[in-house]
Amino acid sequence: MRRSLRTAMAGAPVRGVGARWAADAGSVVALLVTLLAALWSAGEARAAAPRPLTDDRGHVLTLKAPPQRIVSLLPSLTESVCELGACDRLVGVDRFSDWPASVRGLPKLGGLEDTPIERIVSLRPDLVLTAVSSRALGRLESLGIPVLALEPQRLADTRRVLELVAQALGRPGEGERLWQRIDQRLAQAAARVPPGLRGQRVYFEVSSAPYAAGEASFVGEVIARLGLANVVPAAMGPFPKLNPEFVVRARPDLLMASAAGMAEMPGRPGWAALAAVRERRGCAFSEAQYEVLVRPGPRLAEAGERIADCLERLGAARPSADGHWR
Repeated sequence: MRRSLRTAMAGAPVRGVGARWAADAGSVVALLVTLLAALWSAGEARAAAPRPLTDDRGHVLTLKAPPQRIVSLLPSLTESVCELGACDRLVGVDRFSDWPASVRGLPKLGGLEDTPIERIVSLRPDLVLTAVSSRALGRLESLGIPVLALEPQRLADTRRVLELVAQALGRPGEGERLWQRIDQRLAQAAARVPPGLRGQRVYFEVSSAPYAAGEASFVGEVIARLGLANVVPAAMGPFPKLNPEFVVRARPDLLMASAAGMAEMPGRPGWAALAAVRERRGCAFSEAQYEVLVRPGPRLAEAGERIADCLERLGAARPSADGHWR
């Protein structure tokens, strides 16, 4: 009996301490959960809080809440919205927006010159993303529709626009994180370029007028990131229209264009004399690849990778008996 009493008396305080400790621990856990919930709510509130957004015209737009019905009238902006995880908020896009595949079923709303205003109004957008050069800007704003006009020309512009779109979506910081991933992939693509091709002078054709991508364009900057030079200097602007004689005089080492554009080059006056044309030294991109190359959006890393793929093939090629590189 004494042993049982002593055991009971000895155990009582231990169980009491344990109970108090469990109660205290439970209180601490509850407090931590409450604090975390408060921090999360504060973060969400900050993300959703109205913030002024300055577009490429210098116009300031303040959204009361993240938009849920977005119209995008530029492919690179459509792709940016989707890559930032908000594809489901798009209610209409321009006729050229075709990536990702999910946007192909959305209402098509013309281009920069023939935007159907009434149709856009009928979609009840709470934000329209378009280019600075869009003819629809003034009319849309006069109807009270919030508009952000964004038209990146260089890589730094693309980085800024990605973060601006992320802020408009209520996801600040996501654009910069996306850019860091793009930048890392471009560096990896540059590491794959054969040493023998570094420093080669490139003519990159945007259209057969011919318009070219110069050093001052985002395409030119991707080319530079890959260790190549550009025959079109920055002083001529990002996408200048060239006199065809300019290319003949420039004598580029490598040619880059759509497959259709590359096929036309030998027939242009004086171009057949160019070694790069005669020996087919260059990259002829399919239509799908070419669209990736000329859109200043989240697929710029893929653009660099497609150019690096071509350069790897050229680096491994050897001229055949007919003078063509195989």
